[in-house]
Amino acid sequence: MRSLQALPDTGALADDEYFVYALCYAHNGSRRVHDAFLMPQDLHNGPMPIDYSIWIVENGYRRFIVDLGFDPASAARRNRKLTHDPVGALERIGVRCEAVSDVVITHLHCDHAGNIERFPTATVHVQDSEVAFVASRCMCEDHLRFPYELDHVLNVMRKNFAKQLAFHDGDDILFPGVTLHKLPGHTAGLQGVRVKTPRGPVLLASDATHYFPNAYNLKPHPITLDVASMIASYRKIISLVPGPDYVIPGHDPKVRAIYPKLMVNGIVLHALHDTPSETDAGYFQSVTNYLPEYPLEQ
Repeated sequence: MRSLQALPDTGALADDEYFVYALCYAHNGSRRVHDAFLMPQDLHNGPMPIDYSIWIVENGYRRFIVDLGFDPASAARRNRKLTHDPVGALERIGVRCEAVSDVVITHLHCDHAGNIERFPTATVHVQDSEVAFVASRCMCEDHLRFPYELDHVLNVMRKNFAKQLAFHDGDDILFPGVTLHKLPGHTAGLQGVRVKTPRGPVLLASDATHYFPNAYNLKPHPITLDVASMIASYRKIISLVPGPDYVIPGHDPKVRAIYPKLMVNGIVLHALHDTPSETDAGYFQSVTNYLPEYPLEQ
């Protein structure tokens, strides 16, 4: 593992080409296979730990962040143990909140949409339908409201009133080499981010597929607003990239297992623009290869 004082230089990249890093800020090793699939009767119930990550995308022309994770207060309310405050970890690797011009929020669930207020000048990119859902009568239903935090939703509204909320209605171009793709199912307006990198197009799918096997076995996750839409989104994910080794799920520890890692000022990152150690399709379809305890330092 390389140990650096700053993120690697991006000077050789073209305007439409990027380095992409995963920053895992929390981990739960107690989850089981039956927590990951809606109808798991044909599967064993072995360990299926879960990671929580945000993503940094940059070249010499721009830098933006995809998702902002739990904020410490909402994590404490939900009994989630953070290894790093996501924003504090960003600052340690040299990403200053006040200097971030754009943040993509894939969806407004509590483990993705915290900390918006800590980026005072950033434009936040969301899907129309995601914001419409959290402002609808659906929030009167406990089951539908549970994954959201009121403070996070209010911070989105504050961005809107400050003219710092960018709405997208379906697939869209964000920057040269970066496209947004609507992938509903888990939520009403979840969006993935496809990024051109030196090895090809990498899709930050977020919770459109929590784990590789959700999409590549067409097995929906239990937390699903619309099962039919989720399965359709799985098929769309598969169509957007050359193979499963170009998809980055929202919570799969396999990402940390196969991508090269580097340490920047004590924060471990995984370089998603580099070739992973595993490219066999069967590996990504399998629900095995998950360890009961997955060290956060890896």
